[in-house]
Amino acid sequence: MQAKCPLCNRIDRISDDDPLAKKLRNRPIHTYTCTECYDRISRKAKSRRGEKQS
Repeated sequence: MQAKCPLCNRIDRISDDDPLAKKLRNRPIHTYTCTECYDRISRKAKSRRGEKQS
């Protein structure tokens, strides 16, 4: 399965047996984000909440 990150337009290949692929197929409201975008967003969210960054 191919998944496209809406933030950076990167297209990644996900195994059809992966639980994430099943979630994306069955619930269209969920969006895929690549690992770089996910990490960037989580770092910024943690800094807004005042948590320590790992």
